Amino acid sequence: MSKKIAVLITDEFEDSEFTSPAEAYSKAGHELVTIDTEAGKTVTGKQGKAKVKIDRGIDQVDAAEFDALLLPGGHSPDSLRGDDRFVAFTKAFVDSGKPIFAICHGPQLLISANAVRGRKMTAVKAIAIDLKNAGADFYDKEVVIDDEKLVTSRTPDDLPAFNRESLRILSL
Repeated sequence: MSKKIAVLITDEFEDSEFTSPAEAYSKAGHELVTIDTEAGKTVTGKQGKAKVKIDRGIDQVDAAEFDALLLPGGHSPDSLRGDDRFVAFTKAFVDSGKPIFAICHGPQLLISANAVRGRKMTAVKAIAIDLKNAGADFYDKEVVIDDEKLVTSRTPDDLPAFNRESLRILSL
């Protein structure tokens, strides 16, 4: 069954942490909707290899219309978490129990949404201490699954495992 996946993304995202899952999810028949501050603008990855057209502005979306959430890494999550609308959108996913897929720095939005305490997670080493301080059970592994709802990975090297487990969760 096809799922509708929200993607919170802005400039300086880690290119492959969007493009690789997006390709895998689309190939499996899922729909991705990119979300930033305004629809129609184009955001650029920090490697300069990927450009993404934004489908919807944050004020045009409601978490209830989506089946899952993708949080690519890079500098994007840190930029977005400074805006309460993106934090509230992320928190709505957590509260609904819908699947969330976060890689690299992606969990920064979950930290800001006060949604990591007691959850099994991983992330890029630079924010491992932030996750631990926010109460997450941190594991330095390529992919960590918490309660069949939260999939986290560390870096682009972990994308094969991240994509595999995200797709598995989407098929449940």
